[in-house]
Amino acid sequence: MLPEYEHVVQYYETDQMKIVHHSNYIRWFEEARLWFMAQAGISYEKIEEDGVVIPVVEAQASYRSMVRFGDTVLIRPRIEKFNGAVLELSYEVKDKKTGVLRCQGRTRHCFLNPDGKLMLLKHDKPEYHAFFEKMKNEQDS
Repeated sequence: MLPEYEHVVQYYETDQMKIVHHSNYIRWFEEARLWFMAQAGISYEKIEEDGVVIPVVEAQASYRSMVRFGDTVLIRPRIEKFNGAVLELSYEVKDKKTGVLRCQGRTRHCFLNPDGKLMLLKHDKPEYHAFFEKMKNEQDS
């Protein structure tokens, strides 16, 4: 079973109606992604120290139902594609109490060296290629 990241909605994440502003879901995707990587055994800080930067090149969110101040959501990230040059993840945001789907999303990433040049992990950082392959293969176990 995939792990779920838990997030309690803060007041500052909401608008005047105490509904979560749409921009926060993309932030939550990042929180869940970094948490997911840490659960698999490596921190984003460690990856950056080793000269790998993983920028977001595309983000998408589909809002299904409102999340409000004080709600707790569970965010489930899933690796959909990894080929050493591209990493794509999907996300489901569900209400912790009811299980109601609140949002679905995707992010797409590439891998860069500290100079901003594209990397192919299989050749440039084989240990990270193996790490992401293992994450993808084991995410359902």
